[in-house]
Amino acid sequence: MSNSMAISLLFSLLFLNISISSAASNPTYQSLLQCLSQSINPSQNVSTILFSNTNPSYTSVLQAYIRNARFNTSSTPKPVIIITPLEESHVSAVVICSQKVGFQLKIRSGGHDYEGLSYVSDKPFFVLDMFNLRSISIDMTDESAWVETGATLGELYYNIWEKSNVHGFPAGLCPTVGVGGHLSGAGYGTLMRKYGLSSDYIVDAKIVNVDGKILDRKAMGEDLFWAIRGGGAASFGVVLAYKVKLVRVPETVTVFRLERLLADNATDIALKWQSIAPTTDENLFTRMLLQPVTRNRQRTMRVTVIGQYLGNADGVVALLSKDFPELGLKKENCTEMTWIDSVLWWANFDAGTPPTALLDRNVNDADFLKRKSDYVQTPISKNGLESLWQKMVELGNVGLACNAYGGRMDEIDDKETPFPHRKGNLYKIQYSVNWNEPGNETEMNRTSQAKALHEFMTQFVSKNPRRAYLNYRDIDIGVAENWSYEEGKVYGESYFAGNYERLVDVKTAVDPNNFFRNEQSIPPRTK
Repeated sequence: MSNSMAISLLFSLLFLNISISSAASNPTYQSLLQCLSQSINPSQNVSTILFSNTNPSYTSVLQAYIRNARFNTSSTPKPVIIITPLEESHVSAVVICSQKVGFQLKIRSGGHDYEGLSYVSDKPFFVLDMFNLRSISIDMTDESAWVETGATLGELYYNIWEKSNVHGFPAGLCPTVGVGGHLSGAGYGTLMRKYGLSSDYIVDAKIVNVDGKILDRKAMGEDLFWAIRGGGAASFGVVLAYKVKLVRVPETVTVFRLERLLADNATDIALKWQSIAPTTDENLFTRMLLQPVTRNRQRTMRVTVIGQYLGNADGVVALLSKDFPELGLKKENCTEMTWIDSVLWWANFDAGTPPTALLDRNVNDADFLKRKSDYVQTPISKNGLESLWQKMVELGNVGLACNAYGGRMDEIDDKETPFPHRKGNLYKIQYSVNWNEPGNETEMNRTSQAKALHEFMTQFVSKNPRRAYLNYRDIDIGVAENWSYEEGKVYGESYFAGNYERLVDVKTAVDPNNFFRNEQSIPPRTK
């Protein structure tokens, strides 16, 4: 062994010894370790799933699933301990022991929650990170899958594709989103108008309740099963896995993307899209992007219509030549592909990228970002759109992504699951602003722009309550400090409308002491 290697090894051992001794001197770590050791099989070394801030791997484990750079700074509050269970029984033990030690438990699956609520808190807390629990079992005999909540959407799509090229699942467009948060908050994607939401296809689940018991649908009862299909499961327990029904997709789907500037007929397209996109054939999903851009040194607006049709190019061209001639869709604008290739296309992979890319969890460094949401129930007039263009150009950085509703979304009762935004909603808006430069000044500028545009849009969107989408977390709506019913009602009615009351009833029944909580969780009535 060379001298340099020997010195390097010596420093590594020294650092490891220091970190072990630091952990040993941490009373919280010791209390948790002792409690878990009494609950978990003695043959398993409990310390391998615990990461205190003195552990050399702590930072990399924490940062691996931070998808918003706003919450990856030196001043961001960090968990006292990160717990990374390897088995279901570990989760039960963690729930019991966290209560005994007296620490709040945050539950993280993919880390895509826009406000970092699964891994940030201003009170001392643990993070229960589910990333090791990611098994997926596809059963083609009954067209279903059991999916552990630490799996990603990309992994689910890949596993379905391995078994069938005519099956899919109606879920999101970003492959690194965790199944746990996505399905528990409803989940939607390009199959929404044909089939509905991700949560509409959950047929069973396994959850660890506040007593550490593992319950399936039968054991948990229909009220709790209802709540964790769109009501945000982190208010009620730790979901270990969901059983979902798969859906049929054709062998050929067609995608297209068309851009127009104001100098073209962008305003007319945006106007017509609002009435056609929610009412056209349910096999067609479209998203309209509204973005301020610079062309020839002049600020203007770009309107982009992105679509996916469950069928061939001739079919969608014929459909839109009748329903939406202003768009001018031609066959050469369209690309026919398999459903799995459309998943890659929407995720902005290059053409020809193999489906194995969906298994990659090591995404590039996360941007700084802010998101907000709204629902539109009456089309915005031409004058209204022109005033919106003026406001967006003036602000400069915020874009809007408008996702068409209608189809199957109009047919499911708004009380069927906690997700209430069904019939009567033409489309959902996601406000989107990203930036790369760290620092408070840029953050204040960009978040202020998002708030200003949201305020401007008040005249055009749903009212009483003004609706928002749970999976587009937005703490501007309101946060809980004491988890009172009235506090929760502020954001609860935005996310859940009339379903808030039933969610409070479920919470009161299953977690009356409010162990499972975050800044926008459902409060029990007893608080």
